[in-house]
Amino acid sequence: MSELTRIPAPEGVHPATAYTHVVLGTGTFVAVSGQVALDEDGALVGPGDPAAQARQVFENLKRCLAAAGAGFDDVVKLTYFVTDTAYMPAIRDARAAYIDPERLPASTAVQVAGLVAPDFLMEIEALAVLRGGRLT
Repeated sequence: MSELTRIPAPEGVHPATAYTHVVLGTGTFVAVSGQVALDEDGALVGPGDPAAQARQVFENLKRCLAAAGAGFDDVVKLTYFVTDTAYMPAIRDARAAYIDPERLPASTAVQVAGLVAPDFLMEIEALAVLRGGRLT
């Protein structure tokens, strides 16, 4: 597990409630491509169900991070691409099962007109830093 420095509210910046404004870390950089709600067989999980899709996306992120020797404690930034911002509460609920709400990464949410396939409601990418340069 890496220890990262989090600055939730820099001086003069309004405090965030659902993310951390600044996360500092040194080590090996890990970029995880945007994940969608596909299971290991390539089947869509939760058609039309943002909560089910969010859970699958975070499970996919977890597996991708693990492949790099990382975990959610190493994540410094999440980027959420959603076709409707109304899905953000479901995403936050799913995120809470994987990330300690007291140690949130920096994040950006973007509403998009569409994703690579029309049944995908969201895509989430992660950036992580492995302290000490460990790789598997």
